[in-house]
Amino acid sequence: MTNLSTGKIKRILIRATNWVGDAIITTPAIRAVRKNFPEAKISLLAKPWVAPIFYNNPYIDNILLYDAAGKHKGLSGIPRLSRELRKKNFDIAILFQNAFEAALIAFWAGIPNRLGYNTDARSLLLTHCIRLKPAMKRVHQIDYYLGILEGASLKSDGRQLTLVVTDEERKHTEEILAKHGITGKDSLIGINPGAVFGSAKRWFPERYATLGVRLQEYSGARIAIFGGPGEKALGQYISELMESRCVNFCGKTSLREAIALIERCQLFITNDSGLMHVAAALDTPQIAIFGSTDYVTTRPSSPKSQIIRVPVPCSPCLKPDCPIDHRCMKNITVEMVYDAAVKLLMEN
Repeated sequence: MTNLSTGKIKRILIRATNWVGDAIITTPAIRAVRKNFPEAKISLLAKPWVAPIFYNNPYIDNILLYDAAGKHKGLSGIPRLSRELRKKNFDIAILFQNAFEAALIAFWAGIPNRLGYNTDARSLLLTHCIRLKPAMKRVHQIDYYLGILEGASLKSDGRQLTLVVTDEERKHTEEILAKHGITGKDSLIGINPGAVFGSAKRWFPERYATLGVRLQEYSGARIAIFGGPGEKALGQYISELMESRCVNFCGKTSLREAIALIERCQLFITNDSGLMHVAAALDTPQIAIFGSTDYVTTRPSSPKSQIIRVPVPCSPCLKPDCPIDHRCMKNITVEMVYDAAVKLLMEN
């Protein structure tokens, strides 16, 4: 591998990761790309569901959509996308997504410099191939993505996350809340009981419901339940357990609306999930509940974030569903989370 000649790079393509949390975690690396190439035009290629994370990002000039369910669908989709990218004459592709496909698209697009980790049997497709050392799998994912740039002798620019909410979005948030009888004077506490890739990452809905009721009684705040379209039933179940003493937003907001609503929260309580990283990027005070996943590599990166976990020998197992008794989550009591929540509310 040779170092990049930064002076010759005028047009940059960044291949975004495919999931909300990962996308947010890459934002320090995106800012570092801008620092290394201050005069270049930076475009970002993202799947439609994750692209909103990058709206208003000051370090990106253009967002391109990889619509694998639409015009880039099927066997002809990747060649079509590659032809579209070829017309843009990019000088370099920086691949934060580790898949073979990401390197193949950049290769077929004729992008002369292709930078990424040597994962997924794609070394021959990369011109600047960074060896993924075992130690890099044990660092926080912010540093994992920065490692791609540092491997090519590019400078980093700190670890601060970037997620920008506009004044127009804040105004729309208040309009959404007003429909549920929540005014600008009301405090809002968010709970996020879902998580993708299985049930092992989820604290129990009954405990979320009990916690929500207790926090409402303590603080007088309104409780909002967050979640995606696949978590509608979960949100409804918790709402019923709380006897509707809450607002259920599960599956009822866009990603940008959810982001602005989380910014509005005085406290956010969540499992290890994409919305956890949203709260971290916004510096919303939060409690993140960890069980099966690795808190070292994926913990929220914010001084206002606190994690709660009870170490057990089988954690982190990284399994989607617990094969035994879910002890990593059972050992986290409502009282533990409630006490931490009250402390954060008092501090903020």
